[in-house]
Amino acid sequence: MPKVIVTAAITGAIHTPTMSPYLPITPEQIADQAIGAYEAGAAVVHIHVRNPETGRPVSDMNLFRQVLTSIKSKCNVIVCATTGGGLGMTIEERLKVVPTFNPELASFNAGSTNFALFDITERMKVEEWKYPWEKPYLEMTEDFIFPNTFKSLKEFAIAFGESGTKPEAEVYDSAMINNIAFLVERGYIKKPVYIQFVLGILGGMSATIQNLVFLYETAKRNFGDDFVWSVCAAGRFQLPICTAALTMGGNVRVGMEDSLYAGKGIVAKTSAEQVEKIVRIARELSLEIATPDEARKILDLKGIDKVNY
Repeated sequence: MPKVIVTAAITGAIHTPTMSPYLPITPEQIADQAIGAYEAGAAVVHIHVRNPETGRPVSDMNLFRQVLTSIKSKCNVIVCATTGGGLGMTIEERLKVVPTFNPELASFNAGSTNFALFDITERMKVEEWKYPWEKPYLEMTEDFIFPNTFKSLKEFAIAFGESGTKPEAEVYDSAMINNIAFLVERGYIKKPVYIQFVLGILGGMSATIQNLVFLYETAKRNFGDDFVWSVCAAGRFQLPICTAALTMGGNVRVGMEDSLYAGKGIVAKTSAEQVEKIVRIARELSLEIATPDEARKILDLKGIDKVNY
């Protein structure tokens, strides 16, 4: 079996500061956690940025530059920049990071979905939120569609191509695999395709092994052996679904974007804790962990010397 690529999603745009005192918010915190994840065995770090004063997800190129340059100065980990951004951002805000920094890898959301977080407020039963933006941000998703139309998919793919940035196709349900196949057929995305299956988001496919197998088999029918895949799963499903993926020959993503825990009842203080755990599980299965340079070869990336930061 090929070596396993471990990705760490450092802060994301789902969790809010009230949910965990350890959620990284400032550029320094995000960069430090990314470097820590690399030291724990991650070959890729997935990066969002937040307003350092309030923790709200933003699309600020100066903040991105601080994070990206800080990471690059300390290690050669692959940076996967977000183009999902934060909920409610415009297409232009989300995409800007690609032509600005020409990253090796960036997320490419492969279709529209009801990206719902409103149920979190019902389950948390918080009496007082740390910042006033948090509860409305979550509640508005009851009437929210995360838009990724064929027009915007084409625009994103063209921008990725011009920047030499590999798309990491985020797939929340099986129809999005058909969207990717269409873009490949039209020449907007090149093989080998890199797919990240995202399970457990309300509005997408639930986090079950059956769904993971179905998604893998659907991708296999569309792309044959010409694709690489990984999986991430929300909350308590993170480690079980990632472990299943390891047994299937897949790659994995962990990190505090997807879960605030490092095991049942264990609050994660860093994404590195989750990386350490999935790396240990992989080694128990006699799997080897890919270094950043090995992951670059597996994913056919352009190299860190060709980024613009």
